[in-house]
Amino acid sequence: MGEHGEVAIIIPAYNEAEVLGGTIQGMQMALKRAKIKAEIIVVDDKSTDATAEVARETGATVISHVLNLGAGGATSTGLRYAKIMDLDIAVTMDADGQHLAKDVIAGIKKMQSGSIDLLIGSRLLKPEGMSKSKKLGNRGLSLITAVLFGVYVTDSQSGLRLFSKNALQHLEWKSAGYEFCSEMIWRTRQAKMKIAEYPIKAVYTDYSRSKGQNNWNGVNIVKSLFKQRLEEVIEW
Repeated sequence: MGEHGEVAIIIPAYNEAEVLGGTIQGMQMALKRAKIKAEIIVVDDKSTDATAEVARETGATVISHVLNLGAGGATSTGLRYAKIMDLDIAVTMDADGQHLAKDVIAGIKKMQSGSIDLLIGSRLLKPEGMSKSKKLGNRGLSLITAVLFGVYVTDSQSGLRLFSKNALQHLEWKSAGYEFCSEMIWRTRQAKMKIAEYPIKAVYTDYSRSKGQNNWNGVNIVKSLFKQRLEEVIEW
């Protein structure tokens, strides 16, 4: 069991044994330097490799799914844990090393000093190293999120997000796939909570590129978002 603190670092993971140990250890060192007490929680989404074992070896708390629920489902599990533990701040970050530990620390400090409910680490505010196709795809999904749900952020698909206690206690969403990123923004706006962004640098390696979303995923996300919006309008 990890060390409890006011902060939860949630890492959804599916078959990330190759890089997960380095991601966790880098985060642990950064937290120690910043003197931030936090619990690192790995949500193993029914991996078929040694993801859970690698996480346990680092001392992280591991929550294992008996079924593969997808990125949204794994993130929801981690956030529910943070809610039950009554933590002040929850951070979600990718397992593949795409997010820098120093950017996570900067986000935590920003949350501690303000009244933000959902803080999104935006790669589009500092897009060095991001391919043109990824920039275009992310901006397109951000625009669609704005059109459908009436709230615009520069990087609606970022996996680095920070949640206040208020958000943890009251936010809920239905999506299990990658479309949860946009729905989360929508639900935050519906609840009249404060959304903000801050610039982060995304680290792209051959490994992270092979694991990331492609343009077809983007098409599926758009379809799911339209369906959810239509269902909500009909229910209303």
